[in-house]
Amino acid sequence: MKNEAITSRDVDFARWYTDVVKAAKLCDYSNVKGCMVIEPNGYAIWEKMQGVLDQMLKETGHQNVYMPLLIPENLLKKEGELIEGFAPEVAWVTHGGSKELEERLCVRPTSETLFSGYYSSVVKSYRDLPMKYNQWCSVMRWEKTTRPFLRSREFLWQEGHTVHATQEEAEAETRLMLNIYKKFFEDYLAIPVITGRKTEKEKFAGAEYSLTIEALMYNGVALQSGTSHYFGQKFSKAYDISFTNKDNQLEYAYQTSWGVTTRMIGALIMVHSDDFGLVLPPKIAPRQVVIVPIGNVDDKVNEVYWALQDSHIFVYVDDSKKSPGFKFKEAEVNGIPVRIEIGERDLKKNVFTVARRDTQEKMEVSADIDIASYVLELMDNIQSNLFTRARKRRDEMTYEAQTVDEMREIIENHPGFIIADWCGNQVCEETLKEVGGLKSRCILEGETATHKCVVCGRDAKHKVVWGIQY
Repeated sequence: MKNEAITSRDVDFARWYTDVVKAAKLCDYSNVKGCMVIEPNGYAIWEKMQGVLDQMLKETGHQNVYMPLLIPENLLKKEGELIEGFAPEVAWVTHGGSKELEERLCVRPTSETLFSGYYSSVVKSYRDLPMKYNQWCSVMRWEKTTRPFLRSREFLWQEGHTVHATQEEAEAETRLMLNIYKKFFEDYLAIPVITGRKTEKEKFAGAEYSLTIEALMYNGVALQSGTSHYFGQKFSKAYDISFTNKDNQLEYAYQTSWGVTTRMIGALIMVHSDDFGLVLPPKIAPRQVVIVPIGNVDDKVNEVYWALQDSHIFVYVDDSKKSPGFKFKEAEVNGIPVRIEIGERDLKKNVFTVARRDTQEKMEVSADIDIASYVLELMDNIQSNLFTRARKRRDEMTYEAQTVDEMREIIENHPGFIIADWCGNQVCEETLKEVGGLKSRCILEGETATHKCVVCGRDAKHKVVWGIQY
């Protein structure tokens, strides 16, 4: 029986999304317009994401640092494309106490300027390079329309900023981070992604080029899920990040930046969850197993609990004073991957019940089973099933089109990814925005255009994934 507090996702997807966020107590609205309170359940997911990704970054030679929250206006203006791209979203600090500041300070929308200013003072020789730094922080962008986790004025993220001695090394870093993000999404979040290069119009302001991972939500709307940018020497020339190379000649450095945000929590909800509440892949679930005791079963509960703990499974016992049925529903709406029900009557038959959240299937198992091995195998199965299910739906909602009319028919009747060839002209790209808000998601690298441009009919240069976006 579905959760009455949650609107059906097939009836009103936007309302369903908000209902799941509220019912699972992931975040709440705050007194600061456009900003959210991330509640314990939501923050625990972010901490798990942060822990996994942070380890992946450290294994590839990245170190964490922290930059200031505020950026002087003159520093922000040094790279023209960046300030032009972010100007509409910048929040400014104009007073310190009651005194007007001599120079405005912006609340960081991103930290390229701060990292570049720092690198310009510490990079002297090729021996100093590469510097591969990352920071976990919040940023502020004055969004007009906000939605929990997907778009808020302040949000949490990680932003990596690296500086290198050669173009080849910097471009390899850009590609490395794209692949790390892809692995994280597919192996941990169980979300299939498409990778490619952003068009000139859609690339990050100030970048030479941007690479992206694009995910498709249950309702056929695309979500830009992570980006990796190659800057070349644009910022190093603007901020004078120069070094003495191996030939004792002065040279400008090469830079990259890359990041993912708390919108990953939104992606988890919109790809995996259902009308019963949140569904979490075991690898990213802060709590993987809940044990629900029914009656006087303490000895068996303790035995199962410690068997799972000893196998490094994140397990907890719901020994609250609520009814068993309420506990089942609470675990369900919170997306706990595995639920173990241990009751007095069942133990008399030497069995208990295991329920999996992804399929809601219940299995009666022997009380003598090697429970740790059983649960580990079950969680692997759940993780795999969630990815396979999401990939199947993504593939079923990926279409090909050769005309604008075909694209319009797809987007109006069954939205999803649309693969269509493009001539490379920005006018044609902007024309498609008038077709239900279609935007280029990415250019498929290594793919050859096989048809004419979907808009103008001229020779096409690129095979592109298009879609409507959050």
